[in-house]
Amino acid sequence: MKGGRLSALFHSYLCGRIAAEWLIIMFSVGSKIVHPMHGAGIIQKIEEKRILGNVKKYYILKLPCNDMNVMIPVDSEESVGIRKIMDKSVVRRVIEYLGTDSTHMDSNWNRRYRENMQKIKSGDIFQVAEVVKNLIRASREKGLSAGETKMLNNARQILISEIILSCGISQSDAEKIVEDAV
Repeated sequence: MKGGRLSALFHSYLCGRIAAEWLIIMFSVGSKIVHPMHGAGIIQKIEEKRILGNVKKYYILKLPCNDMNVMIPVDSEESVGIRKIMDKSVVRRVIEYLGTDSTHMDSNWNRRYRENMQKIKSGDIFQVAEVVKNLIRASREKGLSAGETKMLNNARQILISEIILSCGISQSDAEKIVEDAV
């Protein structure tokens, strides 16, 4: 009796642990995903790593723009805002959106920077496109500070990386599409 109950408890624990791990891993090797602050990439592998004594599973994400790999904890994908890449119909809408009028940007550099950073961190591709559109136009008119130039480059890379993977085109073609649309 005792051994049977212990075996059943162990089985229940093991099944629960496997089910919990299965629920946590939403993407698999080869999935094309977007990290809000790094852009789009392809999951090359899922590895267990020991960092500071804790063993966790990580997505190893290969980014197309700068040939860089990023490690993303599997259990943080929801809190970080990882999502699948957009499909081609959304790409068309984003490109159209880049051609619309600029939106209001605060005249105070500090507030404008914080607002733009929040838009980038949101992971919403239309908000990222808004930052790209507004900062490109501002740079054409009056130039940007070093901080805003860096922000524009980061937002542009996020947008371009997703266009590259969604449409299967080169980086230079994606850059041209964005520049021509704005």
